[in-house]
Amino acid sequence: MCALSKKKKKRAQLPIRLNALFLFVFLLFSLLILQLGVVQILNGEEARRRVNETENTKSTIAVPRGLMYDQFGNLILDNEPVRSITYTPPKNGDSSEKRLEIAEDLAELMTMSDDMKTLKKLVRERDKKEYWYLLNTEEANNRLSEEEKELTTSEQYQLILDRIVEEDYNTYDWSDPHLLNVVAIKKELDQGFELSPHTIKNEDVTDEEYALVSENLSRLPGIDAKIDWNRVKLYGKTFGNFIGNITSSNEGIPKENQDYYLTMGYSRNDRVGISGLEQYYEDVLSGQKEIIQYTTDNDGNIVGTETVREGKSGSDLILTIDMEFQVELDKIVLEELEKYIENDPYQNRYMEDALVAVLDPKTGDVMGLSGAHYDREEKEYLDQAYRVIYDSHIPGSVIKGATILTGYDTGVISPGTVINDRPIRIAGTPTKRSWKVMGPINDQTAIIQSSNVYMFEIAMRISGAQYRENEPLRGFNQESFQVMRNYFNQFGLGVKTGIDLPYEATGVVGENIEEGGLLLDFAIGQFDTYTTLQLAQYVSTIANDGYRVSPRIVKEIRQANGDKDTLGPVIERYSPNVLNRISMDEEYIEIVQNSFKRVATEGTGSGSWANNKYDVAIKTGTAQNYFMDDGDEQKTNNLALVGYAPYDEPEIAFAIIVPRTGIGSNQSGIHHNIGTRLIDTYFELKEERDRDGKDESHIDEMADQSED
Repeated sequence: MCALSKKKKKRAQLPIRLNALFLFVFLLFSLLILQLGVVQILNGEEARRRVNETENTKSTIAVPRGLMYDQFGNLILDNEPVRSITYTPPKNGDSSEKRLEIAEDLAELMTMSDDMKTLKKLVRERDKKEYWYLLNTEEANNRLSEEEKELTTSEQYQLILDRIVEEDYNTYDWSDPHLLNVVAIKKELDQGFELSPHTIKNEDVTDEEYALVSENLSRLPGIDAKIDWNRVKLYGKTFGNFIGNITSSNEGIPKENQDYYLTMGYSRNDRVGISGLEQYYEDVLSGQKEIIQYTTDNDGNIVGTETVREGKSGSDLILTIDMEFQVELDKIVLEELEKYIENDPYQNRYMEDALVAVLDPKTGDVMGLSGAHYDREEKEYLDQAYRVIYDSHIPGSVIKGATILTGYDTGVISPGTVINDRPIRIAGTPTKRSWKVMGPINDQTAIIQSSNVYMFEIAMRISGAQYRENEPLRGFNQESFQVMRNYFNQFGLGVKTGIDLPYEATGVVGENIEEGGLLLDFAIGQFDTYTTLQLAQYVSTIANDGYRVSPRIVKEIRQANGDKDTLGPVIERYSPNVLNRISMDEEYIEIVQNSFKRVATEGTGSGSWANNKYDVAIKTGTAQNYFMDDGDEQKTNNLALVGYAPYDEPEIAFAIIVPRTGIGSNQSGIHHNIGTRLIDTYFELKEERDRDGKDESHIDEMADQSED
């Protein structure tokens, strides 16, 4: 009985415990529902208001651009730290009145320039009008009619500015440097974009200015004093045309391409490349900007920040240029130009330029680009190397290698073909002849002795014309112009070379007209014009057994590592880019190569090159360059020279153009002087480096040190 009684008692207690548990759970749920109701009903509006009070906005911060080194690891382009004063507008920006207040406070601590003339240039008429408007807003607005007040805000503002006259803004003393400084600073503040740092001043910021601004940041909303950077070309103007330039912080992204840069994530005041390698490799050099997310309240105050993406400095470029050779090349070109102009100033009164391009014919590596220019108005010599790829000139006989090879491939001549060199007389055309009557000559002699008549015959045969002395050419096919140009294009003449720069000229194509004599001029380089770089690619193609390689200035892209004395790992290494192989047979190319070598030893260039010890192959050229000046025809010559060395294993090819030289007998040597000096300099530097055990592997050693 006792055991049964105990079992009944346990069964009675179990439902009581379950009921208690259910009651407890019910109370918890009731409490939770009550709390949710309080949040939803009583505090919901407050919660929604708090959410709506904040807004997330992303902004970017620029990083240092990548550096540039030459092929031996010598630093060419650096980032120099500079003190900078910046302004970061809040969300939705500051009012004009607030910006003026900041400008007035900041003007007590710094000046945009200590030079009064510079200050006056910084403040435009519009800036003076806007300053007057801010201090006389009511009066200015009253100048609008009721109808005009219906216009858009920007239209109204422009009308107001148009109606502010000198008498208005000249009520202020614009000879006061403090006033000019205030307005110049405000002008910079006006250009700021919300939550993006805008540089007010980063040039010539003094220690005192930097310290004063830093000490007063608490009363200068949005103002900061930080360390910025400027681009510094360590070799001065040497190769500077091709290194290029970037915009200043004040200039920002170019207005003509603003939409493009904005869609690419740039800010309006970002510095970007606008010429040379800085522009061509902008996406590599600019790096990865740091992205900051700002959380702001309804008043635009920043209540929180978060780094969304870390910034990464731009990548470094390793160039093909040997800066030691480039420095010497510039010196050679400048000295020779100056010497020839000053030795006979009257004969050379139209002579202004000497242009040189030097390539590695096998890889396309640009070894040197140099251009000296004489400014006759200022009477000074300038480095204007950009003319090597921008200016085109009549090249003369240097292109006869292309003409001979065209003759071979079209079948109008073959190796050993003999043609009688004599004056060519076409009715209605001045007599055409070589520099001397050579009589019967073959193809090689035609190059070695630079026969014009041999080239004329090739052109006439390609055109299908029948030549009879003192009669017009019969049966001339005008399409022969394009036939010959198509062949010349294979060498890079008349087309883009493919160099890694944002712009290059392709020369000027003469007009195809019903005049057979002009095709003959084309065949000797007296019709179409070419750049010095195109001529360098042309002779490189011959030296490289018919393979046309695109010139390149950048050979590697390396990751920045923050240490200028070492290099980061390779990101990309560029291989030679073969654009095409000319259609001529190898045996034909070898004939032209051999003829070029004999030009130096026994031909038109032997006077300057016969004793050169570096086994050079060359082709000379002299083109008549006649033009009108003050109603009179002026007769000058374009002197040209192309070549490569050594003959068997070419490692350097060059082209030289010296336009508008005097016709006097003493003026034919400048191109040879430049050529012999640049060849000697190149091989002497190479021999010196071989003795010192220094070559391009030094680049990899610098990278290894970085990894260690």
